[in-house]
Amino acid sequence: MRVTRIYADLHVDDIPSARDFYAGYLGLSDESIGMDWVTRFSSPETDVSVQLVTRDATAPEDPIASIKVDDVEGALADAHRRGYEIVHPLTKEPWGVRRFFVRAPDGNVFNIVQHVD
Repeated sequence: MRVTRIYADLHVDDIPSARDFYAGYLGLSDESIGMDWVTRFSSPETDVSVQLVTRDATAPEDPIASIKVDDVEGALADAHRRGYEIVHPLTKEPWGVRRFFVRAPDGNVFNIVQHVD
């Protein structure tokens, strides 16, 4: 498994009301990924990105970060081998990703994700 990108997942109560801060004040571009519970703001010039999440649509907990990988099955097998708690099973989501959530030994939950064709 190779990590290809990491997005911080920030909890917000309301994405539209947070938009002015992230787009207006910080000057990040709203990528508007087409879901009402999560969106991404980024700066292509600096390769900076952050995701705002109101609540995860299918998982029981919200992650603190989404980690894109090139081999989600390998990442899951390695997490099992190491004895890490899987909080949300490997799932093919309707928005075009396969993902699972893993709890790090420090208690933080991470969304391990791979886009699918």
